[in-house]
Amino acid sequence: MCGRMTLTRSAQEIAEFFAVEDVAAFTGPDGRPLRPRFNLAPSQPVLTVVAERGQARALAWKRWGLVPGWARDPAIGNKLFNARGETVDEKPSFRSAFKRRRCLVVADGFYEWTARNRGHRAHWIHPRADALLAFAGLYEHWSAEGEEPIDSATVITTEANPDVAPVHGRMPVVLARAAWATWLDGASDPAALKGLLVPAPAGILAARPVSRHVNDPRHDDPACLEAPPVLEAPGD
Repeated sequence: MCGRMTLTRSAQEIAEFFAVEDVAAFTGPDGRPLRPRFNLAPSQPVLTVVAERGQARALAWKRWGLVPGWARDPAIGNKLFNARGETVDEKPSFRSAFKRRRCLVVADGFYEWTARNRGHRAHWIHPRADALLAFAGLYEHWSAEGEEPIDSATVITTEANPDVAPVHGRMPVVLARAAWATWLDGASDPAALKGLLVPAPAGILAARPVSRHVNDPRHDDPACLEAPPVLEAPGD
């Protein structure tokens, strides 16, 4: 799974990495200057890259947790922050978005925890070389009479690669730069899209343990990335 992530890079770095042109007016989801995020959690805004109907790539904030257009209760998004790549084209919650509304979810790292019988230790997993990661994502627009419209997204996951497997059995689908155009193109062949939903090559990610400070989603500061104290015991 992928239930927490980081995004600490500047707007300019993000725009250059994803070749997004119109970044002059880009701000954080609250309309203020973009600030570093050290502990992004489901239900919070995540940054996505979209390219709708042949338009140029653009940055867009979406709530993390997909709310299908047909949903009666938007709270369903609280459970749909991940989609399994193996079944994403079959599940009713995701199959429409998989066909028509695909995006890149932007991060510069993510957290995973070892199993409780192995200490339940948080690890920050980040790229070894590139500044940022592009996760395969889906997005939706939900609206209902008398309700605030919701633009939402989910992160697609797959089996862990050798970099992540010692920590957790699943990981986000990390799309290589060469795959971005295919993923964002609304006319791409479904078989080609499914072929992208595989573990990242070994060696592109690094994992290191971090302190229990990150376990609380209310904590969103650089201490989330600090190494655990020498005497810190495993656990929550």
